[in-house]
Amino acid sequence: MPSIQEKEFITGLKNNDKSTVDSLYKHFHSRIYAFAFSLMKVEEDAMDIVHEVFIKLWEKRKSLDDDTKIESLVFTITRNSVLSYFRKLSSQKKYYNQMISTTLQNDKSSTEEMINYDFLKEKVDSLILQLPPKSQKVFILSREKGLSNKEIAKELKIAEKTVEDHITRALVFLKKNLKEVGILGTLFWHLFIC
Repeated sequence: MPSIQEKEFITGLKNNDKSTVDSLYKHFHSRIYAFAFSLMKVEEDAMDIVHEVFIKLWEKRKSLDDDTKIESLVFTITRNSVLSYFRKLSSQKKYYNQMISTTLQNDKSSTEEMINYDFLKEKVDSLILQLPPKSQKVFILSREKGLSNKEIAKELKIAEKTVEDHITRALVFLKKNLKEVGILGTLFWHLFIC
């Protein structure tokens, strides 16, 4: 079920509200760029992917269902854009080896598992459950509830530095374990966690 914010994004897109795209851009562009750049190593190509994702999102606006999950849609468009980029490069012989190398280094799971957003979300949720109880609570308040470190510290009656320590340890643990899932685990990390 989409969140209230996602429903507002869907409504805005369907109503041709360009400020909605601006809000989505602010929310996702740095994560999409970081992921694309980590694979492509070329700044201009990474920015092209970012722009392509938002152009495709705008083009799809009229066909969106009210129950569309924006995060899942952005994840899918980004994944497809990056894969399309590598397909284009693979037709040029000088880039073929780079694509094979990147794929072999990052692909440790079956393609079917990696493509599935829900699989990755469930993986993250199960990893969060492996965190110590206090770290779980701090991480959920930070990433899922959107509270600042100061707000979390006040709510839990702990030091702000302690909040930062819990978040840092949780992020290190999640990043390490998501890299084991492969290239799309890395994508998921950049888009939805960091």
